[in-house]
Amino acid sequence: MFINLKISRRILSFGGIFFLLIVGIVAGRWVVASNTPVPKPIDQIKTDQKIMALTINVDWGEEFISAILDELEKNKAQVTFFVTGRWAKKNPDLLKEIYNRGHQIENHGYSHPHPDQLSVGSNQEEIKKTESIIEGIIGKKTHLYAPPYGEKGASGLRAAHDLDYKTILWTLDTVDWRPDSTPEIIANRIINPAIRFGIKPNKSGAIVLMHPKANTVKALPVILEQLAQQGYIFQTLDELITYDQSGDTTS
Repeated sequence: MFINLKISRRILSFGGIFFLLIVGIVAGRWVVASNTPVPKPIDQIKTDQKIMALTINVDWGEEFISAILDELEKNKAQVTFFVTGRWAKKNPDLLKEIYNRGHQIENHGYSHPHPDQLSVGSNQEEIKKTESIIEGIIGKKTHLYAPPYGEKGASGLRAAHDLDYKTILWTLDTVDWRPDSTPEIIANRIINPAIRFGIKPNKSGAIVLMHPKANTVKALPVILEQLAQQGYIFQTLDELITYDQSGDTTS
């Protein structure tokens, strides 16, 4: 009886050690997987061509969308709209109009949360829910993700990368959501961008961030006309990204 008990304890001891080793190996693999690097967000495309991509993030402001579309059509400009899932769900006809007028529609998450405050799984739910809604309305899946607030923490980047999305930020920000951003200020931030950190931003290959605001509608024709006079053309992000087949971005 004493011998059997001693053997059992030895077996249990070895079994416990084996179990801990297995757990350690699995945990180690999980850590390695979770720490594998993801691509940096795309904030500009390296090109010498005078081409830019205007992006419009939409979670509100539907009353200004039609006027924006009219201005874009007048100036033969194609842009990329990043819409939230909740906005698309509430405005399916307007989403169809944007798409039918030749613009690209991409993913801005569902409820406009702070991605840096969410887990990878929660960020993925935000993206997947929006993808499903948009595909159900226009029949096309999204593959680019603009994180709300421009946050680029590890959980949001990982979530997008694991879903085969490219994360998009910007080169030039209109900051048009601020009350003190007049049409003149908004336009000048793009036409004549300020020097930052001793460097003048390069407009070639630039990604511009905008929102549907009253002053944005007023600034848009000035931006489009003056930059067109400088030789710039405006295309969707998918078209702009083809100018840099490597997918590398500026810092």
